[in-house]
Amino acid sequence: MKRFYQAASARAEAGGFGVALDGKPMRSPAAKPFLLPTAPLAEAVAAEWQAQGEKIRPSSMPLMQLAATAIDKVAEAPQATVASVAGFAATDLVCYRAEAPSGLVERQEQLWQPLVDWARLYYDAPLLVVTGVMPRPQPPEALRAIEAAVAALDPFRLTALASATGAAGSVVLGLALLEGRLSGEEVFELSLLDESYQIERWGLDPEAARRQVDLRTEIEAAERFLALLSA
Repeated sequence: MKRFYQAASARAEAGGFGVALDGKPMRSPAAKPFLLPTAPLAEAVAAEWQAQGEKIRPSSMPLMQLAATAIDKVAEAPQATVASVAGFAATDLVCYRAEAPSGLVERQEQLWQPLVDWARLYYDAPLLVVTGVMPRPQPPEALRAIEAAVAALDPFRLTALASATGAAGSVVLGLALLEGRLSGEEVFELSLLDESYQIERWGLDPEAARRQVDLRTEIEAAERFLALLSA
């Protein structure tokens, strides 16, 4: 799409903060009022619009994409997103451990187990840790606790959590990012623990490298979005 405006700016609106293009209030892709909960987030989204060149590239506006998803999709039907995010707990990445080699087993125990312990204490979610790849049922009380924590979030934080959880393959890692227990970079590294171990032994192929760039970008965007919501 060709750029159709000269200036983008943030401004206070009734009920929140909006973004104006050439002084006209912007609406969401679904034509809903584009209202954000904090001024810093509105300013950051406006900066993404201002930074566009002759053509608008949505992929270069991750904060705008997250905000639009929260407004147009998540706020309208939050339970679908809650179910999707909480569903990761049933087969969470950090709960499935390798049987060998010993170096990977030790690394998983050292780096993942503290997060499983944290989830048990912080959310009262006693997730089971298993070896191998065959799914094992998690305790119903653990799944209910995770779902309750996810369901308590507002649409904007829920959207960021959904993005981070999907990228990491782990709601435990996503919640750790949400609560400030982990940084975005730590979530990225922990989500690729198995892959990184193999890369150390066999090297990184171009396709995996591109995938890692995309994952890091998505997790970093979710981290920044959450920070701007709390600013």
